[in-house]
Parts: sequence; C-alpha cells; structure tokens
Amino acid sequence: MQDLTLFSGTANPELSGQIAGYLGVPLGNISLAPFPDGEISCKIEEDVRGRHVFLLQPTCPPVNDNLMQLLVMIDSCRRASAERITAVIPYFGYARQDRKDEGRVPITAKLVANLITRAGADRVLTMDLHAAQIQGFFDVPVDHLYAAPVLNEHFKKLAIAPEDLVIVSPDEGSIKRALGHAKRLGGEVAIIDKRRTSAETTVQANLLGGSVEGKVAIMFDDMISTAGSICGAAKVLRDFGAREIHVGTSHAVFCGPALDRLEQAGLESLVCTNSIPLAAEYFDRIPQLVPLSVHQLLGEAIKRIHKNESVSKLFS
Repeated sequence: MQDLTLFSGTANPELSGQIAGYLGVPLGNISLAPFPDGEISCKIEEDVRGRHVFLLQPTCPPVNDNLMQLLVMIDSCRRASAERITAVIPYFGYARQDRKDEGRVPITAKLVANLITRAGADRVLTMDLHAAQIQGFFDVPVDHLYAAPVLNEHFKKLAIAPEDLVIVSPDEGSIKRALGHAKRLGGEVAIIDKRRTSAETTVQANLLGGSVEGKVAIMFDDMISTAGSICGAAKVLRDFGAREIHVGTSHAVFCGPALDRLEQAGLESLVCTNSIPLAAEYFDRIPQLVPLSVHQLLGEAIKRIHKNESVSKLFS
C-alpha cells in the first residue's frame, strides 16, 4: 500500500474512517472549512507529490455543497502534483437526471461527470448508480460496485424458505435487480406496476408475477428518496396478503416526507447501507432500520485499484 493516500471530505467521515481502518492506512491531513460567505476553503496539509490519492466523498445532501467540496479537493491534489487521483463517490448525486425526458431540460448527470473529469480526477469509484449507463458519461475509467452482496448476506441470515419468499421489484426499472437477488436468495419474483404522475408523486396499483399471499416479500431498490414508491409498493403488497415485508436499499437519501411515510409503512425491516450517513433521528423514528457497512467492499476495491488488480473479481 505504498504511495497511497486517503483523504476524506466532510460528507461521510465515519465511512471514510472505516475504510482507512480496513486498509490499515491513516486518513490524510486536510483542512476543509467554509469562508464566511459560504465559499469552500481547502488545503492539503501533507505532501502528495507522486502519490496515488483517493478522495472519499459521496455527493449526498447537501448535494451541491458536497459536490463542490469534492471538486475543490480534486483540484487541490492535482495542483499539488499527485500522480493519480481517484474520486471515491459511494453515492453519486444528480444520477436521476440522466436523460432528456422532455424538451428544454439538462442532462445534469453528464454535466457533473464532466466537472469531476475536468477538475482532474483520473478515475472514479462509485456504487449502485441509479442508471448504469452513467458510467459512459465519464471520460475516465469508472469502477461500478454493487451493494447486492452485502444486502444478500444479511437476508440469507433470516433463513427464509424459498417457497415462502417473493422478491419484489417496486417498479419496472428494478426488474433486473430483483432477478439478480432472486437468483442468489431463491423465491419467486413479482413486479409492482408503478405510474409516475409528477417528479414527486407516483401511484402503485397492480401486482404482476408471483403471488405474495401469506408469504415474505423482500423489495430491493437502489435508493429511497421521498419513500413514495417503496411505501406505495408496500401498501400494494399488504393489500395482496403479504405476511411480512422487508426492504433493502443501497442509498438512504431520506428527504422530504420520507421519515413520516416510512413510520407508517408497517415494514418488518428496512435494511440500508452507510453509503450516506445515517442520522440518529432515523433510528429513533424507524426502529426497524438495519444499517449495513460497505467499508470492506469499498476498501477492497481501493486496494485492487491501487495495485492495478481486477475489481470485477469482487463479484465473481
């Protein structure tokens, strides 16, 4: 692990510390603070000339502040003559704006990819992008990890009999994800018919595929934002007679009315990773919340990138 330096932004210092502990490498000394007018001050407090630098910073809420901080950190390292700079972004903000779904709107995910590349990042390491094609928005190599092995390992411990298990896709866009989980956990697959009525509102109506009556349903999604989709899907599953409902997600964004909705959703468990910091309030209001750490997954990927080894073998 020679010539490797880890720096953490302020977005998720707990996860950064866990990754550093897994790698046996201390976090680098960096000063980050806002100026009185809100601008970001950054200074690398140690020599990085000729080193491979990993910058640990999810662009989670407040998205714009954390994104700008990441860009400033990248520029600081580039101007300090770091040999290679890898941006480690466990949660990539703006990922849902990945296409023009109507006239006169931006493709902001591509814009953010351009900003990170032009700032000086040589490589990006991220996890569970909302749309896999975002990898192609970057003009530098992207290593795309999946939290599925971490989530699957947790649900395997519940020892649910395959004949009692149904893996549910909360919408048509998550069918492939549901099939992947079903391949490893067993059980049938069902799909919730979801119709989006606005940027904030969706309506769930029908259940397609396997029957959930008297069975244990597990839903997987890449993120929970306002929780409208997941809670609407949970209601459909209850209406169709599901005995238990569990949810697994990679990114707990939890904004707007999410906590209020999840409190009333009647879930047996809500399992999420720590790609985004999990506030104490979440556990107070949602006692069935189960946190899983992805520090080992990210740490192993960082180790392999630094040693020029295959990252894809993590999933073989």
